[in-house]
Amino acid sequence: MFEIGEIIVHPMHGAGTIDEIVDVKIDGVVRSYYVFRLPMGGLSMKIPVDHSDEIGIRRLITPEQADSLMLELGHLEIEITVNWNKRYRENMLRIKSGDLLEVARVVKSLMVRDSEKGLSTGERKMLRSAKQILISEIVMTTNGDYEEVEQRLNSALAG
Repeated sequence: MFEIGEIIVHPMHGAGTIDEIVDVKIDGVVRSYYVFRLPMGGLSMKIPVDHSDEIGIRRLITPEQADSLMLELGHLEIEITVNWNKRYRENMLRIKSGDLLEVARVVKSLMVRDSEKGLSTGERKMLRSAKQILISEIVMTTNGDYEEVEQRLNSALAG
């Protein structure tokens, strides 16, 4: 169980803080929820405590893991599937995995695809979302600046 004030990561939204833990009664059943707040965009949501493992909620990576990740980005191998539906599903599964290397793989493949052929509206949205997930965790773990981390990320992925 996580504690109030702890920084955690939601696989589909990125890193944020547990502001409180509340009990909510729905259909006569009382359940505990984390009130999760994202610093970027101010999104706040309730995450059921008893389903947090299934959702993929996890602790923040360490600063050393963040540095290691940034070094690995330029060497990531990517495959670009030609079929849009299949590519979208594969990318969504990678993002939902919560594995930052897989999220980075999505970002890199979509950036390459964008530079070569352009992106559909759905893929452009996916690229923004995946970048936000990746950047938010690195910012939170290193206490870095969002724009500076984004520039480092873009440079690393281009390399």
